[in-house]
Amino acid sequence: MSLTNTAILNAKPGLKPFKLVDERGLFLLVTPSGGRWWRFRYKSDGKEKLLSLGIYPDILLASRTLKDEETGKTRKIKGARELRNKARELLAQGVDPDEDRKAQKATKQTRAAHSFEVVARERYAKYGSSWSQAHGERIIRRFERDVFPWIGGHPVSDVASSDLLSVIRRIESRGAIEAADRALAN
Repeated sequence: MSLTNTAILNAKPGLKPFKLVDERGLFLLVTPSGGRWWRFRYKSDGKEKLLSLGIYPDILLASRTLKDEETGKTRKIKGARELRNKARELLAQGVDPDEDRKAQKATKQTRAAHSFEVVARERYAKYGSSWSQAHGERIIRRFERDVFPWIGGHPVSDVASSDLLSVIRRIESRGAIEAADRALAN
């Protein structure tokens, strides 16, 4: 039998953790302190494993669509069942969902470690000692004001000349032609 929102709301913490079982490996673990954790039980390479899918009520049972009142845009919030289905799809392809999650996290961290801002600050740290203090401060301040907000988070390998050109044009549009030339030179 499938789990319902009513059953989740009526579940009161007890002396021991207990499970509210949905279907196809999905369950909600209710802890004595009142925490409610979505878990997905699956087998990979003959071993039984658990995958944490999030915390209730941040992750609801089913997906939902929210409309932002200010912008009028809608966004979809994934529910526990949809997250379970994605994990099952990965299993069907022969991929362990936990290993896939770890690989995605490592890729994100690697990309963040090689972002334009990180590399620019490393260059500043390396060559800044050979510059006058005022010159170094001007360079890093210019980058913080004019460059990092637009392309600082992008991996260096993904920054194209068109990205740099759009940053330079943005600086020029406010009438700071010399600042744009210096930003391009640095």
